[in-house]
Amino acid sequence: MTQTLIRLTVNGRIHEITAAPQTPLLYVLRNDLALNGPKYGCGLGECGTCTVLIDGLAARSCVIPVGGCAGRDILTLEGLGTRDKPDVVQQAFIDEQAAQCGYCLNGMIMTTKALLAINPQPTEQEALAALRYNLCRCGTHVEILRAVMRASGQITEAVD
Repeated sequence: MTQTLIRLTVNGRIHEITAAPQTPLLYVLRNDLALNGPKYGCGLGECGTCTVLIDGLAARSCVIPVGGCAGRDILTLEGLGTRDKPDVVQQAFIDEQAAQCGYCLNGMIMTTKALLAINPQPTEQEALAALRYNLCRCGTHVEILRAVMRASGQITEAVD
């Protein structure tokens, strides 16, 4: 494959990378930019662990060619918040203890962020529908759903 200079905007910063345009965005994010929030799961765009936001929409970075991302705004988990000031979605997942192994969290959090951008107060059914293609094998589905509802402001009581 022929290598090309590609200019990407990731988490508000411009990066110039050299890669074959057909290289999956996930590989560039993890290998070239050291952004390890998006995970390699299935490599087929089916599990959601590699989810990022591209122009505000949830996208599976393992199947998106990096060449098609030039000039678009890419947001990864690392761009949402910090340890000291997490994003409201990240804080909701912390508050609801919505992690067991944690492998699915990137996809769940990024998909939730995209959902809340277009539907700030989804019903539980709408939240479930948005997350239906994100796989979690540990069984934290109840906590994840509560985290989505908390991030939307529909749950406000403190966690025990």
